[in-house]
Amino acid sequence: MTQSSTDLQKMLVALTRDLILIPSDASRPDDIERSFEFVINHVESLDNIIINKYYHSDIPSLVALPKGVTHPKILLCGHIDVITHADVLSYRSQIADGRIVGPGSADMKGPLAILLEIFRNLHMQYDNLPLGLAITSDEERGGNSGMRFLFDEVGIRCDVALIPDGGSLNEITVEEKGILHLNIQCNGHSAHAARPWLGNNPLERLAEATSRLRKNFDSLKTDEDHWHPTCALTIVKTPNQTVNRIPSEAEATLDIRFPAPYTVKDMLNHVCNLLGEEINTHTLISAEPTLLSPDPLYLSVTEEVTGKPTSQEKEDGGSDARFIGRLNIPVIVSRPIVGELHSLEEWIDIESMETFYRIYELYLKRRLLLTN
Repeated sequence: MTQSSTDLQKMLVALTRDLILIPSDASRPDDIERSFEFVINHVESLDNIIINKYYHSDIPSLVALPKGVTHPKILLCGHIDVITHADVLSYRSQIADGRIVGPGSADMKGPLAILLEIFRNLHMQYDNLPLGLAITSDEERGGNSGMRFLFDEVGIRCDVALIPDGGSLNEITVEEKGILHLNIQCNGHSAHAARPWLGNNPLERLAEATSRLRKNFDSLKTDEDHWHPTCALTIVKTPNQTVNRIPSEAEATLDIRFPAPYTVKDMLNHVCNLLGEEINTHTLISAEPTLLSPDPLYLSVTEEVTGKPTSQEKEDGGSDARFIGRLNIPVIVSRPIVGELHSLEEWIDIESMETFYRIYELYLKRRLLLTN
């Protein structure tokens, strides 16, 4: 039985807001566990569903599959973790202008609510449905102990994966930039700030090196769509806490994104050459650019439900799709209408959540039940 528009929206809003209340970021492992309990409570009553929880480097993930099914035709994939906000009280939401506004609402508590609800509803309606669910908790940290672990080490496989973590309602992601997160570090010699000639200031040398980087990456711009390598300085710090003291060491982090045909090796060599020998580098996260192949049926279903054409888009950010797509498994990346990602004013449009649910519902029925 199809839920009414009002009932479905109410359920999705309630699920999303309940999930937002749990501050499931990397600094709060107990709350990540609470989030998994929330997920388990939502789906464990389903007959014929087996839930397996995994840990890699103490980071949990979850896979729910029908009994006897190890290779589902379609796997719904999401992550429960969000970026860290210092104030735990900021993990709240409000309804404004037809949107759920709050940290993590779009990335990806709202889309996760859709996955949970459609997984539960379809398994309640149909027996022996080859539909699985995989939820991880380290996507914002690179996904190594989550989706990579599930596919590379646990051996999860599927015919098609759905990941509502990029694109938009009618915009299907087919290409993602590669990622290189670097920690860079510089040593020097401490001195009294009134006599700087007696010291060797690592902060200044680090600033000069990152300035060279910025100028060089600015020269790589090729078009107004920003489909070129970018480099963002995200953190600068030193142990020094004294205003009249030159520090003895300094460090920073860089977030570098790059499209094909650049590779991780290309970008790392390029950056190291620009930084110079005085700057030490340590790779935190690296991932090659990703090419995806969405199912044509999904494109046609999206156009049917929305009454609008779809477009195939390039995505500046990355997602867990890279761990699945490299195994030649088709991955579909799209989501409801969202905005202000990774900010306290992050939002997801409620009406588009229902529309997105209907897209998934129709696609899953046609693909899994072979209906017209």
